[in-house]
Amino acid sequence: MMNGQDMMDLAVRIFPICRSITGDGVRKTLKILQEYCEDLQIYEVSCGTQVFDWTIPDEWNITEAYIETEDGHRIIDFEDNNLYVVGYSLPMDAWLDLAGLKQYIHTLPEQPDLIPYVTSYYTKRSGFCMSQTMLDGLPEGKYHAVIKSTLDPQGSLTYGEIIIPGTKEPDKEIFFSSYVCHPSMANNECSGPCVLTALADYIRSMSDRRYSYRLILIPETIGSITYLSRNLQKMQERIIAGFNLTCVGDDMQYTIVHSRYADTLADKVLMNVLRYRGNGFKECSYLERGSDERQYCFPGVDIPLCTFSRTKFYDYPEYHTSGDDLNLISAQGLQGAFDVMEECIRILEYNDRYRVKCLCEPQLGRRGLYPQVSRKGVYDEVRKLQDFILYADGCNDLIDISNIIDYPAVKLIDMIQTLTEHGLLAGSGQYK
Repeated sequence: MMNGQDMMDLAVRIFPICRSITGDGVRKTLKILQEYCEDLQIYEVSCGTQVFDWTIPDEWNITEAYIETEDGHRIIDFEDNNLYVVGYSLPMDAWLDLAGLKQYIHTLPEQPDLIPYVTSYYTKRSGFCMSQTMLDGLPEGKYHAVIKSTLDPQGSLTYGEIIIPGTKEPDKEIFFSSYVCHPSMANNECSGPCVLTALADYIRSMSDRRYSYRLILIPETIGSITYLSRNLQKMQERIIAGFNLTCVGDDMQYTIVHSRYADTLADKVLMNVLRYRGNGFKECSYLERGSDERQYCFPGVDIPLCTFSRTKFYDYPEYHTSGDDLNLISAQGLQGAFDVMEECIRILEYNDRYRVKCLCEPQLGRRGLYPQVSRKGVYDEVRKLQDFILYADGCNDLIDISNIIDYPAVKLIDMIQTLTEHGLLAGSGQYK
């Protein structure tokens, strides 16, 4: 299975690609991910297609862009950094004086050494980005501004989908979503697809999956809207918990962005896992939304989903700038995000309303479940086992019991297996 270094190596591969909400950059990225996920299906939806209240825009591609001085010296070049060009820029070939050039330049005065990430998907314009320091250093003179791009109404929007069937309850699904629409930014773009790819690898390795799994890689906003427009009814009928993955590659604390009412199974399981990670986490309400949870949790859509990040979008200074480079993420950071999601999957697979099958306390000693030697600390584990049994009354699910007895749900799984093997525990499907 993929580990943190494997995810980091994949991030290095996809980082240089110029992606947008449509175009060959998305296709190239998905083709690379398909090397890791042979079951990744790639779909195309024609430009001009109506998707709820939106229309898929013309497909944008770019081959070259630069600004050069009169003597041919290129002060910025798209080949060096694809953030130099405003996303979805129209083609351009013009000689401009410095004042005229500045009308096309975007900077971040408050972060003068960084290049901002700027797009104009739905308003047609041309533009460049650079650091404020670079702009301040430009002398008077003539500048040649060139953008070689195309907007094709005959093009399409591209997305990827992985469906991994379950065995016990295949009509119920766990859902994962991440996006492939940003150019060279590591945490905000590359980390999500890399963790999702590793999760797909892990899910396939599970020998006895209870649920089916739906994993998608889409352009943010227009991609999730498009996907929902084609799959909403099935998703509403099948998905029991979902997670939007974004900004999951750094080494900082974890973050949950709740669903609208913070009351879904996804909220519940992720809160339980984060509660016991040991290094704290940030809890954000839906009012602090910003990624595709905006679409999945929209009224009438109501997919039971929350967003998982390490440092959330907007919360780190390098967000949407050239500072979000490969130095911002790490194998350790990616592995930590994977581990959180892997725990969520394990808990969901075992989550049930359990009921103890005997009256009064079971005789644990004759089953080898009670310590034969008394010493300090030896009863701690068995005490939690007894606590679990006390609340296994058919009313509480695994996560409820974990929260009641203050013990990680993932650690209760071994207890469930042991008690079941000894005939002491039944799941809801066995006692209804």
